[in-house]
Amino acid sequence: MRQHLTASEARLWGELRGSRLGVAFRRQVVIGRYIVDFLAPSARLVIEVDGGFHHGRAHLDHTRDQHLHHAGYRVLRIPAPLITTHVDAAVSLIRTALFGSV
Repeated sequence: MRQHLTASEARLWGELRGSRLGVAFRRQVVIGRYIVDFLAPSARLVIEVDGGFHHGRAHLDHTRDQHLHHAGYRVLRIPAPLITTHVDAAVSLIRTALFGSV
């Protein structure tokens, strides 16, 4: 587990923490053998911020997502540049994943 968030993770965490979306989120949560960026336990929703580390890892990320799906979680991947440049759009994607069309 990392102690420091990336810039995009920190920006998104500022929008998620304190149940600001009406749902409690936790960061860097262990699920099985994986550590997810953010988790809304009550909604069983995992949020993954895809930055530079994820380039060239599509197959590994897909396998990881499949394991999380089989464990009963939904996974929403958000590109780090979207968070950095349009955090409101990223939050809108999360709201839709949580509550459907809003």
